[in-house]
Formats: sequence, structure tokens, C-alpha cells
Amino acid sequence: MAYKDEQLHEEKVFKDPVHRYVHVRDRVIWDLIATPEFQRLRRVSQLGTTNITFHGAEHSRFNHSLGVYEIVRRILYNFRGLPHWNDDERLLCLCAALLHDLGHGPFSHSFEKVFKLDHEYFTQAIITGDTYVHRILERVRPGFAKDVADVIGKTYADKLVVSLISSQIDADRMDYLQRDAYYTGVSYGHFDMERILRVMRPMEDQVVIKSSGMHAVEDYIMSRYQMYWQVYFHPVTRSAEVILTKILHRAKYLYENNYTFKLDPTHFLSFFKGKVSLKEYIRLDETIVYYYFQQWQDEEDAILSDLCERFINRRLFKYVDFNPNVQLQELMRLQVLFQEVGIDPNYYLVVDSSSDLPYDFYRPGEEEERLPIHLLMPTHELKELSRHSDIVDAISGKKRTDHKLYFPLDFLEEKGAAATEIMEILSRQGEIDYAD
Repeated sequence: MAYKDEQLHEEKVFKDPVHRYVHVRDRVIWDLIATPEFQRLRRVSQLGTTNITFHGAEHSRFNHSLGVYEIVRRILYNFRGLPHWNDDERLLCLCAALLHDLGHGPFSHSFEKVFKLDHEYFTQAIITGDTYVHRILERVRPGFAKDVADVIGKTYADKLVVSLISSQIDADRMDYLQRDAYYTGVSYGHFDMERILRVMRPMEDQVVIKSSGMHAVEDYIMSRYQMYWQVYFHPVTRSAEVILTKILHRAKYLYENNYTFKLDPTHFLSFFKGKVSLKEYIRLDETIVYYYFQQWQDEEDAILSDLCERFINRRLFKYVDFNPNVQLQELMRLQVLFQEVGIDPNYYLVVDSSSDLPYDFYRPGEEEERLPIHLLMPTHELKELSRHSDIVDAISGKKRTDHKLYFPLDFLEEKGAAATEIMEILSRQGEIDYAD
């Protein structure tokens, strides 16, 4: 029997709090899960610093990846025998679903911003490079690894296959919304996934939704909207991300200026130099980053030491609402005042902005063109969702942005009268958030 067709002697299952069970029958999938590259995802958190706000959010990219695989497995089971679906693509879809987050690094997005990295690039590099994952995929057939990478990179010829992994209603989003809601303990991310899976239909270039399932999709979109603003963009979580980002910036700055670390930052050197090999990238996970942060608390550099101590012990920055686009003069004055009282504004006065577009229809030529969600009407006509749903129409194309100004209130209080003007300016922006 060809490797691609091999089945396990008995079905393997992972007990899962979101989907109850993750089912594995294919030998290829079982072998991929066992690779070092996939097991590494156990040591990369799904939600970065969110556990500092929601203490239950300790889940990893590993169990999210299994969840996305399970949703795709169930979708494909429902697609069997339907027009427009080619079952020869089944294993390709399952592998792409399982491996779609393989290239995420520690504290994913914060890490990427500092070192100008792209997790999708590294996902494809792991799949097509000299790795255990690549060797398993090539056993399926020559070129299969590239096809998996192309699906994840959204360049694969069959756009229906791509849409299962990456679209405005895909398996990735359906898993992380429910999983993140479960582990954070909030109710916002719950929606009727069972109903959505039942009304999904394959078309030539994307998955569409039977019109009878429109209300379940409305619920899904609103769940996504609420999760972004209540969980993903929570200002306390963002405070931790600000400190995390500044730690990495400071360590990089010190290295570039020949600072002598007590503990040589061996695992970071290639990142500081901007020449990261695939092997070095895979070696770095959050357990190693936390180790360095623990050690850097004892560094001679006061800024690095303080920022690490804040991050490790949850001594976060406070914040006020602040729009740098209309309050530039206030920001510039604050920067001067911070310097005058001996607080470096490059590390201790930070504007952070978050924005999200919950749903949009196709706008040719725009950046990040989005394939819309289509409803399959009883007449077999396709209608774009927002043209048929008043709820979705109300939020379509409406990008919401939130700005916060973060600062160490404890430092300012220590300065006493010297920080009076600073406190007056901050207070004029609105109430300072004193909560932890």
C-alpha cells in the first residue's frame, strides 16, 4: 500500500476540550504530529501575553493546530461525493491544516515586529527545507511538500483548497475563536459551528454557505468582532506586549553597542544580526525566552533589568486613551519631560494602536483583498453575505482603531513634584487606568 493511503491499525484520538476528540486515521498525519518541528509548537503559546490578563489562556499552537486539522477533517467528510469536490485533495488539505502555524516563533507577532520576521515564510521554509516534516511529506509523492506550502501561502492553484485554511470563514478562525474563548473563560467566541459545517458547500474556487445557515454565520462574525476587542486587543495584554517588545529592542540595542552581558545571549545572536537560519529559528521557543528574561533581571543595564522584572512579575505599564494623529504636540512635550526627569521615553512612553476589520467584501486592487463569504440561494444563485444580512452589512468595511499611551506610573510617582506637568498632561487625556 502506498504511504499516502496507509491507515493506522486503529484510530488514534486526542481528547480535546473544544471538539471533544481529534481523530487521526492517516499514517501521514500521525507521523507529522510526532516530528520535532510539530512538537515544538507545544512550547509556543497560542495567545502570547494574553495569559497575563486571562490566567487560563495557557494553551499552545500545538492544540490549536490539532483543532484546525479536526475541523477540516470534518468538513471534508461532509464534502464526500458533492459536486466540485475532488477527494484526491483530501490529504493535502489535512496536512496544510495541521501544519499551517508551524513557523510561529515565541510570542509570535511581538517577536516578528522587532526582528522583522514572517512566520508564514518560516512555515513554508520548515515544510520545504531539511526537516523531518519535509521528509514525511515527500514520502507521499515528490513535490507534495511544495503543494502543502503553496496551500498555506495561498498560491496553490485550487482556490477551494486554500479557502478551507485561509478565508473569511475558515477552519483556522473557527478553531481559534472557540479555543481562545474556552481558555480565557469568556463567552464572546462561541457560535454554532456544527450548523456552519452542515451548511458549507464546495464551489469551484471557494466554500460557500447555504442561505439557510446565514444566521449561524452572522453569529460567527459577531463572535470574531467581540473576541478581538474584548480579548485580543485587551489593553492590559497590550501593556505586557509593549514591555516584551521593549525588552527585545533593548537587548538588541545593547548587543549592537558592544554591551557585555552577564549571560551571553547565544540563542538571540542570529536574530540580533538579522541573519537567522532555519535551524536557529526552530531552536528558539518560549521556554528559552523566559530563561533569558529571568537572567536579564540581574543585568547591569538598568533598563533591561527593570523591563524584565516588570514582565516576569507582572508589573505593567498604566495607560490612557491617546490618539497620536491628533495629539502629536502633547506626545512631543511628554517625551521632553520624560527625559528631563530621567526616564527614557524610548522605552517608557509608548503609543500602541490596534485595529480590526471584522468583515469586508471584495474590493479589487486594495491591499489584502478579501474574498467575501457567499450565500448559496435556493435558486442556486450566489449572493455576497453583507448584501443579504443587515447585521453583517452594518459592520462591513468598517475598520475600528484604538490608541493607548503606556507609561510606568510607579516611576512618575517616585519623581513626585518633578513629574507634576507630566501627570497633568496624562490626566487631560482621560482617566488613567489604575487597574491591574
